[in-house]
Amino acid sequence: MNVRERKGTPRYLTFVLLTLLISTSWGVTTFGGQNEDAVAAYNRGDYATAFKLLKPLAEQGKVKAQYNLGIMYANGQGVPQDYAEAVKWYRMAAEQGYANSQFNLAYMYANGQGVPKDYAEAVKWYRMAAEQGDVDAQFNLAYMYANGQGVRKNYPEAVKRYRKAAEQGFSNAQNNLGIMYDEGKGVPKDYPEAVKWYRMAAEQGNVDAQFNLAYMYANGRGAPKDYAEAVKWYRMAAEQGIADAQNNLGYMYENGRGVPKDYPEAVKWYRMAAEQGYASAMSNLGGMYFAGKGVTQDYVMAHMWVNLAVSHHPPSEREIRDRAVKNRDLVASKMTPAQITEAQRLAREWKPEKEGK
Repeated sequence: MNVRERKGTPRYLTFVLLTLLISTSWGVTTFGGQNEDAVAAYNRGDYATAFKLLKPLAEQGKVKAQYNLGIMYANGQGVPQDYAEAVKWYRMAAEQGYANSQFNLAYMYANGQGVPKDYAEAVKWYRMAAEQGDVDAQFNLAYMYANGQGVRKNYPEAVKRYRKAAEQGFSNAQNNLGIMYDEGKGVPKDYPEAVKWYRMAAEQGNVDAQFNLAYMYANGRGAPKDYAEAVKWYRMAAEQGIADAQNNLGYMYENGRGVPKDYPEAVKWYRMAAEQGYASAMSNLGGMYFAGKGVTQDYVMAHMWVNLAVSHHPPSEREIRDRAVKNRDLVASKMTPAQITEAQRLAREWKPEKEGK
């Protein structure tokens, strides 16, 4: 009996997993040699000197010096890390209309760093930076609208903001705009339009878009079904350590979709994903050991991996977890008590290897 479970499932960069961005690039201006000396000191890692030169300029109201001082406090460069001080200097520059500082001040409010967490205040400052054309601010403002953080959830407004950032070439926004079309959030569901935006992001190396584009090709959504093209994009994401892509690439090799059937290669990719703690790949790898496909048949290893899959499936995947339990019991029915004890020991001692996300 085949002990493998789900395969080829879509991996979307869901909104709750998106990382808010913070600007860490220095503001450089031409207001004098002292600032140039500070920038030079910062670039060579002499943070104490950079701080000493910047502080008087910041106290004189020089906006980029205030912003740079905020970065140094936020990162603990030349001074002890102090988020409250970072907020103070970001605010001074933000109130003078400096977009980078408005963005970073918003980030501090969104994450409760140096100030109490306040999504409404974060939205206020992101909006100010976005209105100046700041692409990262457009992206994070879209995120806030998509999640109803600091504003009422509003998918059309999220789409609007993602589009502005996407049209500036920002790959995360292109991927997320693709998701909105893929799922029909804020726009009518449109798979070809989703593919269009996934491709733009994927061609820039965006790993989540590479996975999403692969899934669309594998399932013929928004583009003709093309397993070879799916394999191409799964591989790009898999080689960057993305467990979902590694699992799905293993599936393609196991079943000969887009590539010649190759069980050892399937085992290789399943193992990479399983070693990161990806539950589906654990079950799939267990299935290969159970059937002796690409590896020597080994019930102990099969039991270990399927048992680990059982413990790694989240509560939201109850049906899949229950199937894994049945598969584990099937494997156990072929084993001696001593073999089961050994498999359980291996599962207890197993530790994941962190690679992708």
